[in-house]
Amino acid sequence: MNSTVTDYGKAAGVFKLLAHPARLQMLDELRRGEACVCHFQQILGRPQAYVSQQLGVLRDAQVVDAERDGVNMIYRIVDAQVARLLDDLLGEPDSYREAPACPCPKCGDESQVDGACNYIVMDLKEVPVPTRTREGG
Repeated sequence: MNSTVTDYGKAAGVFKLLAHPARLQMLDELRRGEACVCHFQQILGRPQAYVSQQLGVLRDAQVVDAERDGVNMIYRIVDAQVARLLDDLLGEPDSYREAPACPCPKCGDESQVDGACNYIVMDLKEVPVPTRTREGG
C-alpha cells in the first residue's frame, strides 16, 4: 500500500510540474528540439532570470538536462514519460520554431552572437557579477 501512495505522489508531482504555463510551453518547445535560454526568452517574452528559474525546476525534477556548447547551455527533454504525456496532451509537435531576435547559433546568425546565453543560472559560481565603480570620493 505504501508504494501506491508513492506512485500517486510521483504522478501528482509530474502534473504539478506541467501545470505551470511557462514550463509547459518550454517543454512543448523542447519537443521540437534542443533550445538555449535565449531562445526561451524570445519565445516566452520573459527575462533570463525567470527562464532560468523555470529551467531549474525542470532540471531538479530530472525532466530536462543541459549541455554546455561554448557560451550556451543547450537544454533537452530527458524524461520519456513526460515527452509521451506531452504528445498525448498537445499532439505531435510542429517543426522547430525560430525566434527572430534570438542570438543563438540555432536561431540566428552566429556572427550576431554576443554571449547573451552566457548568463545561465546553473550554479551560483557561474553567474557573472557586474562590477560597478564609484566616481568621486
